[in-house]
Amino acid sequence: MALDVYKDWLGIPEGPRPPDHYELLRLVKFEDDVEKIQQHYTKLNGHVRKYQTGRYSSESQELLNELARVMLCLTDPERKREYDEGLGREFDNAVDVLGRKSLGDWLMEDDHLTRDQLSEAEVFADARGLSLRDAVVQMKLVDIRTATQGLAQELGRPFVDLAEMVPDDSVLDQLPRNVVKQNAILPLFVDDDVLLIACAYESTLELEEEMRLRFDMPMRAVLATPLAVNQALAKYYAPGMRDEAVVNQVAASPSKKKQSKQAAPKKRKLASQMSSDEKRQQMLLGVIILCWSLVGAAAIGHFVITPLLEAIVPLLGGFGVYGTIGLVAPIATWFVWTNYGWSNYIKK
Repeated sequence: MALDVYKDWLGIPEGPRPPDHYELLRLVKFEDDVEKIQQHYTKLNGHVRKYQTGRYSSESQELLNELARVMLCLTDPERKREYDEGLGREFDNAVDVLGRKSLGDWLMEDDHLTRDQLSEAEVFADARGLSLRDAVVQMKLVDIRTATQGLAQELGRPFVDLAEMVPDDSVLDQLPRNVVKQNAILPLFVDDDVLLIACAYESTLELEEEMRLRFDMPMRAVLATPLAVNQALAKYYAPGMRDEAVVNQVAASPSKKKQSKQAAPKKRKLASQMSSDEKRQQMLLGVIILCWSLVGAAAIGHFVITPLLEAIVPLLGGFGVYGTIGLVAPIATWFVWTNYGWSNYIKK
């Protein structure tokens, strides 16, 4: 008998497959309590993980990914409303169905802060150029997880615990390590042609545009704590893990390639590779260099070496310019000939 993970593992009665989001997470239809949605998801996630190491590890991973997608949909106010309307739910437009609250109001309503503590945190944040989330954490008024959950409420984004997530390798491979680290993000998976990305901070328009160009689809941000994102990056982007990713750094532009090619030093041609005109030019160049080497040697001998020898050893003064030339010229000629003469161009 074929395995029905919904019935056999989650106890969902026979019916449409896959079941709707609320039935999958064992929730009352149109449940709006984000905390309750996340609690059900965490419980079911832990239950399904028991099958990860057995014969049904593949089915377990698929169901875990499905649970994650459903939870992210139902904890995203905008996506939840669209989904609920698809199921026939009607909303009163006069009510703020997204239920967004500022971080400060959310913290006070949940009794994490008093009004005085919130005012003090706002002054602290302004004075130091911090976000309110970072300020309340630095002041040790609330922990980072709670503060990030409040920020998610303010932005209308889902909050995720990355320890419960297993990102899609094919998505991870499409972002280089430097991009994810620079933006403090972790790509998760694609859901309904939308790329889901866990962010440690509020996403920017520039980041969303870059992801759209890379993946050819829009991205949707979900929030996680900075520590969780960093730990996930260390796990999934450890050195050597993504070295063979499909997408690497952007290749150099043609103009840069052309410049680098022009800057490369020219290699000397062998004699067998030269034309008759090139050989004649090289021979003339060698003769000219040889002549100038003799003139240069004579000048050095007359103006430099001879006065130096006369000053050090007076007895050598009689040796004279011609004697010095006789010593220096062959050496200089040999050096110039070896490095610049045409014989260097006909070496094999």
